[in-house]
Amino acid sequence: MISKTREKAADYIGAAFGFVAGLAWNEAITSLIEYIFPFNKGSGGIVAQFAYAVLMTIILVMVITIATRRIKPSLEE
Repeated sequence: MISKTREKAADYIGAAFGFVAGLAWNEAITSLIEYIFPFNKGSGGIVAQFAYAVLMTIILVMVITIATRRIKPSLEE
């Protein structure tokens, strides 16, 4: 029981660090987009941010789908 609790706690801590790293990367990429496509030149920066959001959503859905398909057979055993 204690080992499962520790394992879950380690998973949650890892997820929290992953979330913080994701936020840091998001901020870095947003700053890069603002640097390359300044907002004062029109809507180029906004379009670039939406394109980035759509691209990241597609990539993450694909990664989650692949990971779920690989994990699911091992859970059924």
